[in-house]
Amino acid sequence: MSRYRGPRFKKIHRLGALPGLTNKRPRAGNDLRNQSRSGKKISISYSSRRKTKGSTGQVLLQLLEMRLDNILFRLGMATTIPGARQLVNHRHILVNGRIVDIPSCRCKPRDIITARDEQNSRALIINSFNSPSQDEMQKHLTLQPFQYKGLVNQIIFDLNLHILNN
Repeated sequence: MSRYRGPRFKKIHRLGALPGLTNKRPRAGNDLRNQSRSGKKISISYSSRRKTKGSTGQVLLQLLEMRLDNILFRLGMATTIPGARQLVNHRHILVNGRIVDIPSCRCKPRDIITARDEQNSRALIINSFNSPSQDEMQKHLTLQPFQYKGLVNQIIFDLNLHILNN
């Protein structure tokens, strides 16, 4: 099924309130109808038509863990996630040899994440490598610190251990 390209407001107006905004009195109805409506609102507003198999919470965490800003943080190229977002926004990061300036970019397995060859870009990453808050490396990531390069090996599957450790 293709994506709906018509006026989104018309669809959302027909379903009720915009996502995130609530009325003072909720609509009467059973839970199944309310869940179906909220799912339709989200799929229309974000244009997401695909369904993924598995637990919703697990899939959501996998998607969040595969974002570029989070991977930079997990590799240790940035000390914080906002710092990783800033690195990406300021065009210091290459993914598969191309500049990426969108922190929410979803990385795939076998993606190579490197710093640009400029001295300023490398200096920012050296500072984060030298910081004392280095945790152990995740199994789904590989880091080559002297080449300023990281590799995404696979999609993370075992999220329980990672969440418990943090």
